[in-house]
Order: sequence, then structure tokens, then C-alpha cells
Amino acid sequence: MQTNLESMLGTNGLSRRQALRNLGLGAFGLTALGALAKNVSAATGPGQDAAVLQFALNLEYLEAEFYTYAVFWTGIETQGVAVDGSGTPGTVTIKPNSRVPFADPKVAQYAAEIGADERAHVKFFRTALTTAGVQPVARPKIDLLNSFNTLAQAAGIGASFDPFANDINFLLGAFIFEDVGVTLFAGAARLLANKDFLDAAASVLAVEAYHAGNIRVNIFAAGSGPQGLAQKVSDLRKALSGANDDQGVVDGSGNANIVPADANGLAFRRTTRQGLNIVYGAANASSGLFFPNGFNGPISS
Repeated sequence: MQTNLESMLGTNGLSRRQALRNLGLGAFGLTALGALAKNVSAATGPGQDAAVLQFALNLEYLEAEFYTYAVFWTGIETQGVAVDGSGTPGTVTIKPNSRVPFADPKVAQYAAEIGADERAHVKFFRTALTTAGVQPVARPKIDLLNSFNTLAQAAGIGASFDPFANDINFLLGAFIFEDVGVTLFAGAARLLANKDFLDAAASVLAVEAYHAGNIRVNIFAAGSGPQGLAQKVSDLRKALSGANDDQGVVDGSGNANIVPADANGLAFRRTTRQGLNIVYGAANASSGLFFPNGFNGPISS
């Protein structure tokens, strides 16, 4: 049986250094920082807007599946969301009975609302692509089981992690995704030439930022234990992206840090490559962690 992540605080079966090596990050500082300075995108020229939307659709599939399983114990297809399309279709790997036994009805309501937004985003991007004459990518293979266990080891918080076990674990699982979505949408804005697509992306970014703020407030309110775990997740995301582009829910003085921002009060931005490093779990990987077979679409490595 998987151990509750809260009980792992302060215990560390693997050293952080060894865990990073297990994720392929041992030589990160020597080989990858230069590559991460560039936005690696296979999409240039007229097809770039569509490629960026396809990239975003992969991420929305991931978030929508996570919240939908947490609330309903079923995937997005049972909620009327199509998952077919171009590329290699995949299934979702997840533990049996993944519905979160929410103790706090407010957290359950947050989960249901955010899940509905994420499913709407999937539908929106699919419709936008279809309207533009581009077939949407199919949902790729998604891992919501082994991925979390690997991240727990890499972050130095234990050998396993079940984000569906309870309210706090669910919030920490959501924390992994939401900040990544905000930084990637912020970074993608400069890649879009079509003003209608840019306007839509800005609207999605705003919604994702609302989600992230909600999750961060709840983790901060949960106390020092969850705050410490969120910091370890933040540190790992920062190591994977190769930049100073992440913050936990408390600052160095222990005060609330609900809005992760730079010295100018601006949201952090990540390139597509930096985002892939996080969701694949290794620098310059072409697949792994949450996406065992990689993304579908032009921007996948």
C-alpha cells in the first residue's frame, strides 16, 4: 500500500542527488543549460500557431484527466470529451478507484470546478484547431500512477505518492501541474502570430492562473508540512527547467508566497523545451514521466 505523502516529510529513502540521477539529471548542469536558453520548437513559419495549440492540447489532456479521475473515477471520455485525432492515441495509467475521498466539501467543489474548466479547455483547443483546418492531436498515453512515485523519489519526499489518497495529497498533485501550465502559456504568447489565437491563449492563461492561485492558497493554509512538500516540488521543477523560474508557497522568511513572480512582479515564463523537461522528467528527453510515449504533434521534443 502506498504511504501517505504527509508521513514522508523529513524521510528520504533516496538522496536528492541520487534521485536526480535516476531522472537523468546527473549531468544536467554540464550539458543542458545552454540548450535550455533556446525555445526548441519544431514549428516555424505558417504552421507555428497550430503547433503551439497542439502543444497546449497535450497539456490540457493531462490536467483534464487528473481532475476528472479525482472527482468521478472516470476519464474525460465519459464526460463527453473526444480524445481521438492525429498522432499515436494512448490510454491513461491510473490506480483503481482513483476518486479522492474528499474530507472537506470545499476542496471537492474546487476540484469539480477546475476539472470542468480543464475539460472545456480540451474542447476549446480541439474546436479551434478544427476550425483552422487542422486535425487535433489525439490524447497521448498518460501516466498518473508511476509518474507520481518517480517524482516523489526525485524530490526527496519518499518512495511513492498517491495524489488521490486525501485532500492534501490531491492539492499537492494539482500543484505539480498548475504552475507549469501558467508559465508555459505565458511563454507561448510570443510564439503566436494570429491575434485571435493570442487572445484565446491569454484567456486560458488567466483561468490557469486562477487555478494555480487557488491551489497555492490551500496548500499554504494547510501548514508547514504541506508547505515544505510544495517547496520540494518547486525545487525539482526548477532543476528540471534549468532556470530560476519557480517558487514555493512560502518565501525565505516563511511568509505567504501565493504569487510566484520575478523582481518586477511578472509571472515566470518557460519555453516549450523547459516545460517538456518537467512533464517528461528529464532534460532534453523525448518522452517519460507523465507522457511515457511523448507528446503528439510537432512540438514534442
